[in-house]
Amino acid sequence: MSETNYSQITPIIEDLAKKSQKASYINPELYSTYNVKRGLRDINGRGVLVGITDISEVNATKRVGDAIIPCDGELYYRGYNVQDIVRNQSADNHFGFEEVIYLLLFGQLPTEKQFTDFKKLLSDYRSLPPNFTRDVIMKKPSQDMMNTLARSVLTLYAYDANPDQTSPVNVLRQCLQLIANFPLLSVYGYQVYKHYYENGSLILHNPNPALSTAENILHCLRADSSFSPLEAKLLDVCLILHAEHGGGNNSTFTTHLVSSSGTDTYSAIAAALGSLKGPRHGGANIKVIQMFADMKKQVRDWTDEEEVKQYLSDLLDGKVFDKAGLIYGLGHAVYSISDPRAITFKGFVEKLSREKGYEKEYALYQLVARLAPEVIADRRKIYKGVSPNVDFYSGFAYQMLGLPVELYTPIFAIARIAGWSAHRMEEISSDSKIMRPAYMTVQPHRDFVPMEDREETSPQED
Repeated sequence: MSETNYSQITPIIEDLAKKSQKASYINPELYSTYNVKRGLRDINGRGVLVGITDISEVNATKRVGDAIIPCDGELYYRGYNVQDIVRNQSADNHFGFEEVIYLLLFGQLPTEKQFTDFKKLLSDYRSLPPNFTRDVIMKKPSQDMMNTLARSVLTLYAYDANPDQTSPVNVLRQCLQLIANFPLLSVYGYQVYKHYYENGSLILHNPNPALSTAENILHCLRADSSFSPLEAKLLDVCLILHAEHGGGNNSTFTTHLVSSSGTDTYSAIAAALGSLKGPRHGGANIKVIQMFADMKKQVRDWTDEEEVKQYLSDLLDGKVFDKAGLIYGLGHAVYSISDPRAITFKGFVEKLSREKGYEKEYALYQLVARLAPEVIADRRKIYKGVSPNVDFYSGFAYQMLGLPVELYTPIFAIARIAGWSAHRMEEISSDSKIMRPAYMTVQPHRDFVPMEDREETSPQED
């Protein structure tokens, strides 16, 4: 097949796709018939219990007598409430993402000396192998930064003298190196993409060993390396809030699943990246930004509640934006009354909106946050509460920071690899079995038909 035809959808492929789609369809009613937890969740959104972890707790209910009722969402890292973690970081006026990495990996908050030593270790690891940028990142750049990041991770396997060694000490070393290098892999990948696909200037800054992860992202991304203290602090808080979210979220569960096979660290992290890329997971904040961009074009008066409410109704009816019938940034698989990450992040977003002159946009976000649950409740049958999730604010925060949309999901990955690493360490340290859940087959048995007796059917007849 010639290169020009490599990505072409031919009539043959179209016909075969129809056959494959028909053969692959499962009637949704069968999930209820056989009591199968579709999406590994029940109708109320509760996940099927498949594992045990010490790393974090995601809680959205409380017991009152014999009843379990919804409550404000809570998120704990190693037993510490994440809101307390962020609150104390702010009070002490220091950057806390590195402290959270330490907590997730080692189960304890570091002492001052431990913290200093750990930051130096990450700083020492914050460099790519010789010529890696030239030979890997700059060659055949991808238009998708998550794919660029995954390719870079898989290629780092070839630079590791012991890539397949899965002892805890070797896996920890690999994880720390990846944690330290994810900002470089992401930002450099974007800079190369911008140069080749958007004809931008190619500027690659070396990381500053004196700066935190959040500061280094801004330092390496911006041509003049400048940023305000509030910008760096908000990005640091964002990294903290995205660092971990239980063992059952899609990318972390992928890390457990793939690690249970005994595979190498690079393959496990690349698999997690593939999961996070999806718009239902790490790419959700991009949808929020795009939705609000369309809303600001369609709604003439951003303060008019009736006009905003009508737009939200049109969203649910599939009349505007992407016509998917969804209001993005609202609702969560676990949380119902509130997402603690959104509540924590909201205050920092409000401060930055004042610093950057985005007060009107912030007011619109707040109006949507108040009206959208009402509109959804009036139009849809829902089994639990609906409230703004962390994606509702994170994309807006990145927009105010001037971050390119292409880096929204990679920044999520820069944060979440801390959690992935902790869960991979947990998986290999706990002598777990390979994961092998069951699937029910609904295809009836058939008698084999010799080729000369088979009748060809069209895709429409199949």
